[in-house]
Amino acid sequence: MQKLRWGVLSTAKIGREKVIPALQNSAHNQVVAICSRTLESAQTVADQLHITKAYGHYHELLADPDVDAIYNPLPNHLHVEWSIKALEAGKHVLCEKPLGLNTEDAQRLVAAAKAHPHLKVMEAFMYRFHPQWQLAKKLIAEGRIGKLRSVHSNFSYNNRDTDNIRNKIEMGGGALLDIGCYSISLSRWLFNEEPAQVMGHITPLPGEEVDCLISGILEFTDGTATFTASTKIEPQQFVEASGEEGSLYLGQPFYGPTDSSPKTIRITRNRVVEEIEIPPANHYSEMGDAFAQSVFNKTPVPTPLADAIANMRTIDAIFESAAEGQWVDV
Repeated sequence: MQKLRWGVLSTAKIGREKVIPALQNSAHNQVVAICSRTLESAQTVADQLHITKAYGHYHELLADPDVDAIYNPLPNHLHVEWSIKALEAGKHVLCEKPLGLNTEDAQRLVAAAKAHPHLKVMEAFMYRFHPQWQLAKKLIAEGRIGKLRSVHSNFSYNNRDTDNIRNKIEMGGGALLDIGCYSISLSRWLFNEEPAQVMGHITPLPGEEVDCLISGILEFTDGTATFTASTKIEPQQFVEASGEEGSLYLGQPFYGPTDSSPKTIRITRNRVVEEIEIPPANHYSEMGDAFAQSVFNKTPVPTPLADAIANMRTIDAIFESAAEGQWVDV
């Protein structure tokens, strides 16, 4: 079976624990190389994950002719820079979310992608590839809960490590860029349009330079989306979509106890509850295979860069609203 050969930029935790194993267990992918700022670090992870090649510099990996595509899980402030370098080296790119620090930053990658039209570039919002979301999207579109009026989501964890990149403003840390971006993405996806205006609120936490607790409201033509994201409260996640005839609830919309654990969609209509169990699936594997197929078949990637830019514009507007204390047009 045809395989897309991946090189991984850095030994980031999400790559080590989530994406690399998923690609290795997928149908159309194999991880052939990994790099880090030191060869020793890269070799250690390569040995642990049975990756053939290890490099002590990102440029060395990009120069490897056996690498077809790059997965970029670097800190947010390095997403655009090294994704552009990967394109210039002739590699396809799967870049972790968010695509950049802001819309202006992300547009630089869009411009580079246009200059290399034969290469594929995609933002790695893996949740959309999970069967639970594919079904949830279909059920809402078919009117299973009536006309969609409200989407409410919560995503949080508790990270007290001051050295962690998610707590460093210069690296693009903070709750909105790390996890609030999911809530914005799924709300736009379910309403099938961009919000007209948004309201954001950041609760300042003593001693913190990044947003650690942020809430937002997105106004769409026929309804609203609300969310809260935090890096400093008890871990929790859920999404509830409410329509004129019912509601749809996902208790594990982004991460489960394991990425291959069963999921449940709960639909409530007239106080009658129906639960639909979704068989185990790995959304990272599904995403990797979908990306690989777009390369092999020379078809557009499932999630175009236009979607990533639209998400960044809404993120920028949320930050602007929180700073100004008023509604902001998107």
